[in-house]
Order: sequence, then structure tokens, then C-alpha cells
Amino acid sequence: MSLALKGIKKTYPDFTIDVSVTAQKGELLTLLGPSGCGKTTTLHIIAGFIKPDKGDISINGKIVNALPPHMRRTGLVFQDYALFPNMNVSGNIAFGLQMLGWNRTDINNRVEELLHLIRLPGYGKRNVTELSGGEQQRVALARALAPSPGILLLDEPLSALDARLRKDLRRDVKRIQRELGITTVYVTHDQEEAFAISDKIAVMNDGRIEQTGNSFEIYNRPETRFVAEFVGTTNSIDAQVAGKTGMIYELKSLCGRFNVKFQGELTAGLKVSLLVRPEKCVLLDKGRTEKVNNYSNIVEGMVSNLEYLGDSTIIEVKLKNCVFSAKIPGTVPIDTGETVRIGFNPDDCWLI
Repeated sequence: MSLALKGIKKTYPDFTIDVSVTAQKGELLTLLGPSGCGKTTTLHIIAGFIKPDKGDISINGKIVNALPPHMRRTGLVFQDYALFPNMNVSGNIAFGLQMLGWNRTDINNRVEELLHLIRLPGYGKRNVTELSGGEQQRVALARALAPSPGILLLDEPLSALDARLRKDLRRDVKRIQRELGITTVYVTHDQEEAFAISDKIAVMNDGRIEQTGNSFEIYNRPETRFVAEFVGTTNSIDAQVAGKTGMIYELKSLCGRFNVKFQGELTAGLKVSLLVRPEKCVLLDKGRTEKVNNYSNIVEGMVSNLEYLGDSTIIEVKLKNCVFSAKIPGTVPIDTGETVRIGFNPDDCWLI
């Protein structure tokens, strides 16, 4: 089933939701953003728990604003799983099917099918209070999938788990979503999680969607300062447009002159922010093999901090009006207080 939110608005005394977004049949759409940005409220509007003030919710091309939650064919996995502690695993998975009037044989067959899907065969008689957090998450997912919903809604389903288990279970979520071909809306504040599982990401901030795109587009070409700063780490240098040669704009700033490849027209004197990711930067001195002439953009400053991460080192350099970071593979033969040069290419930076 496809999903479309068109001009959805919901106003609270101190907050307003204003969202338009779509998910195609079989697509996994992630609502990504900080706590309090409206992700869960948007999910509850889709589910029918919250009625919007304006706009339309369409499922498979049919407006469902007036339909109650149980008639929208959506399955919801809550952040805290919300399993019934007085029931065993089979009872939790079967609950929705019993409410729909399924017969016992069909219920038992469906429960067994789902236990294999979530990789918990033989767990039917176990009490849910005896399960680990990851196992409870799987049971909650199976319960949501039991009635064969057209759209699956997941509200921060992995947030209560440790980092390693989150990585394992997000693979399970992606596998199950792919196997079933079910349209899914996934809510998270974790950008790594969003990049790993999503077909499409909608970055939310203060009740609005700042940008929608795939993982590559969101990370490599953010359209707003919020997206650039929320997703990953980004260096930002204040500059002015000085001129243009072909598709290359020349910028001037307190930190020097820079070139950037940019599609579009910018007028001379326009104030812009030059953005570049730390991993796109190279160290040009201290025995590194990179040649200076391969990098037309160069910043120079004193090393203010070093962070060794095992596979790489983060170098922070003080410039005239900001701190600039570079992520260099392996170790680097420098110390804090030294002056270094860092280079990056016109193709690896962008403007806002």
C-alpha cells in the first residue's frame, strides 16, 4: 500500500506539525530528527490516534481521515513494545487476530509462521517477561504484523537496546520488511540507523520536514543548515561569492579563498556558508603522500585537539573565526599546538 500525507497540520499551544510526505508501496520511509521535533506525533496521525486540524492522509489513494485506527490497516510497534505481561509469546502475537474473530487453527498457524519469521521458533509458550529486550522487540514486531497490515509503523523500536544489539536487530527489521514487501514508516533520532535501513529519509525539525531524499542525498547534499549539522559532522566557513569560472565559484573569507562546484546562479558579494565533511579532507603535511596541487582548497591553522578513534584520527584546527575538523585514516604524526594545512576538493564541498 502507498501512503501520502498532504498538507497535514496539527496545532498545539507551543508547537505545530506541518508535514507533507509520501511513501510508495513497499518503501521504507524514515522520519529522522531530534527529540521533540514531531516524529511520533506524525506517526500517531498516520495511525489515527491523533486527528489533524487540516490536510489529508491517503492510503492506497483513499483518504482515511475519518477512519478509526482499527480500520486503517496499519500495524504499530511502540517504543516500549507495550507487550501484555500476563500473556505468553503466542498470546501476545495472537491478540489482534482474536479481536478480528479468526478461528483457532488459523491463529495457531499464523503465530507459528511469524515465530519463524522473527527467528524465535519454539518460543510460543514463554512468558514475555522472561525474554531479553531484543526478543521482546521481535515479539512486538510479530504482533503488529499478525493481521497482515498494509502499512507498518515503528516508533523508535530499538532505542531501549544497547548499540550492538541495535545493529543486529535493525538488520532483522530490514530483512522482514523486504521479505514482506510492506510499506513502512520508521521513526528514529539515530542517523546511522536511518541510513542503514531506509529507502527514503525525511529529516524533521520543529514540526516540519526540512529535506526528503535517500541516504546519499541527505548526507552528501543537505539542503539546509539544520540538515547539514544534524546529520554527521560538518565544517562550515562563512564566505562571500567573489566570482565564477564555468561551474566553479570562487569564494573569499577570513580563512582564505576557496573554490566550489555549484549548479545554479549566485551573484557576486552574496554571503554563503561553505560546507565540507571532515572525512573529505586530507592532511597535506607531516609525511602525508597527498600533493598540494591536487587540493585547490586549503586551510591552515594550529591543531587544538586530536581524537584517536582506532581506524582514524580527528584533527581539530583553529582558524581565524571557527574550528575546522578533518578525519584522517589511521594515526597522524602530529601533536596539539602544531601548525598544519588541510586540503579538500571543489567537488567535495557545497554551499548554503
